[in-house]
This record gives sequence, structure tokens and C-alpha cells, in this order.
Amino acid sequence: MSKADKKVINLSMSGPRVVLVTGCAKGGIGFEYCKAFAEHNCHVVASDIPQRISEMLELESENIETLGLDVSSKESVSSAVSTVVSKYGHVDVLINNAGIGSTGPLAELSLDVIRKAWEINTLGQLRLVQNVVPFMASRGSGTIVNIGSVVGKVPTPWAGSYCASKAAVHAMSNTLRVELKPFGINVVLVLPGAIRSNFGSASVERLGNHDWKLYKDFKEAIVERAKASQGGKATDATIFARHVAKKVLSPRPPRQIMFGHMTGLFAMLSCSPLWVRDLFFSTRFNLNKKV
Repeated sequence: MSKADKKVINLSMSGPRVVLVTGCAKGGIGFEYCKAFAEHNCHVVASDIPQRISEMLELESENIETLGLDVSSKESVSSAVSTVVSKYGHVDVLINNAGIGSTGPLAELSLDVIRKAWEINTLGQLRLVQNVVPFMASRGSGTIVNIGSVVGKVPTPWAGSYCASKAAVHAMSNTLRVELKPFGINVVLVLPGAIRSNFGSASVERLGNHDWKLYKDFKEAIVERAKASQGGKATDATIFARHVAKKVLSPRPPRQIMFGHMTGLFAMLSCSPLWVRDLFFSTRFNLNKKV
């Protein structure tokens, strides 16, 4: 029997695995992650900002509890992780799911809007990592799951800020995977494709009726990009979450999980010459004309 298999058996004998998930309000993928891990008899701590606690109440059950956690706050993250560890003694799996959209042309998008997206999408994940790693390292085991995106590999027009925040998550994850290996900690990078959730509507709402200046003629295309992941063929969030949970809880979690509608297209684009990508996205988002 391998060392990895022995570790899994030892963990299973010590009780259900404790899974901490961020960004779990109803309507998002995090909500479905919680149910998927609970189906595997894990004890799930579902978290989101305190203002959205009421949107997680439906999750509460024997295997799922809720907790207020703001990933952009050092104090909130530290307090939440300490609460979980004090209660259960450890965190076996961290699902770094919390994130927000950030839509608009980079030449005009407010730096405050960009900064907020990076604070939540990128630094928010690292903030959780830095808080759970000492406890995982002390036990010589644990799994950190960082949620990236296919657009972190192949950035698209009108979402450069969001794409950059996810590209940074990819770079951090690939570094952490090697740096944390000596401590027995796995790092899994998840690259969702188009997954059906409230992410698109939230992005459109956050975009608002923005008065673009240089890009006023592209207003409709910008709104279209905000909801692009929510087309009729988007993968059901329940199916996606169950797929991820099964992979993450396997004896040897994969380094990367890429799943969902349009992942094939983005895999092809990632291998394509830049002129092919430029032509595709220019046509897709109405940037193939002079103004």
C-alpha cells in the first residue's frame, strides 16, 4: 500500500473530512460545492460575507454549517479559520471559491473596480491559503483547491481585469503546488468553463448602466461579455460541483481540473497562434471594425 493510500485511510478513521468553502451564497457554484462534498460525508463549513449569511440558511444540515467570512479582510479570515480549527482541530480541504466579476475595457475601467476584483479573486485566495497552511502542515496533510478559470489561460476582451485576476491565481497555484509538497499538502487548480450560476447576472448588475466614453459604441458588446458564460449550453452547476468534489477527494487529487462547457474551445485557443485568438475574439465581441 502506498504512502498516499495510508494517509487517506488514516484521515477517514479520524472522522469526516472538514471542508471549508468560501463564496457559498445561494445561486453560485459555491452553494453546489457544499452539497457535493456533503454527499461524500464530509463536514462542510459554508462561508460567505456576513451580509449574505441568510442566503446560505438552506444549506444548513447535519453535515453543513454556515459561517461569516469576508475573504478581503485579514481579521475576518483569521477569525473564521481559527473558529473552524478550534471546533474541529483541523481543515482537511479548502475550496477557494469566492470571487466577483469585473467587466469593462481596461483603458476605461476604474482602478478601484479592478482593485476590488483582485482583492477578492486573487489576494482573497492567498489570504485563506496563508491562514490554513500552518494547520495543514502541522498534520502533514491537506488539500487546497484554488478556483481559476479558462479565461485565466486565454483572456478575453471586455473582461481583462477578471482574466488577469484568475491568471494570477493560476501562477500562485502552480507555485504553491511545488512549495507545499514537502508538507504533504496538495494544491488543485480548477478551471471552470461556462457553468450555469448567478455569476452572469451579478456581473451585469455590477456593470450597471455605465457611461463609457471611448467605448460608448461598444456598450451592448460589453454587456454581452458580462453574461457570456450563461448561455443555454452552460454546464449545470450541480454536475460541475459533483465532478470537482469526486476528483478532489480521490486518493491522488489531480493537479488541475478543467471541466464544463467551452473548455474544449478554450483549450484549442490556448494552443492557437495569437493572430487566430485575436481574430476570433475581435469577431465575437464586435471589435473587428474601425471607429
